[in-house]
Amino acid sequence: MSRSQMRRELRQRRRELTRREQRQASNALCDHLKASADVKRARNLALYWPNDGEIDPRPFQAMARKLGKQCYLPVLHPVHHNRLWFLELNDNTRLVSNRFGIPEPEIRSNASRPAWALDLILMPLVGFTERGDRLGMGGGFYDRTFEFLHHAACHKPKLIGLAHECQRVATMPTASWDIPMDAIITDGGQYPVHRRKRASSGRE
Repeated sequence: MSRSQMRRELRQRRRELTRREQRQASNALCDHLKASADVKRARNLALYWPNDGEIDPRPFQAMARKLGKQCYLPVLHPVHHNRLWFLELNDNTRLVSNRFGIPEPEIRSNASRPAWALDLILMPLVGFTERGDRLGMGGGFYDRTFEFLHHAACHKPKLIGLAHECQRVATMPTASWDIPMDAIITDGGQYPVHRRKRASSGRE
């Protein structure tokens, strides 16, 4: 099965989850996030606003703030094509829809933080394997944003992929530009993986 075929199938799989199943998955995910050592150590972390059936990490934000963590949301970069930057998320954050219809902080009113200055990124996945292979939406936004992790001997930000357990597959085609995860967390638990360095290349 090609990456595009697998992407279509897995997106449909998560869209078919009921509201109750989504809510239960989100609650279980939050429990596993609270137990994660990487999450406990992080002070500045980014999460995402769920779309297209993605597992919802938003309930974790309230928990994170009680623990003294600062949360950020990814925003489509206004200058650098197909890249992200990260704006602060708090009670006063005004959200606007981007060109994909996904809410993101209004650029003028929120403090930004460069990707390399974050401790932890919680990323949405379309699919994954237990060994840490990942499949995204195909736009390459996260891959381009964290391209520097291919070349720099740095240990942050940690990258944790989030998904529904039903998005796990035995194997999947991989690409040289995929940014490997440090861990994957689902409603079913955590899959620790080892970041594998790959050479950067073109994209689908």
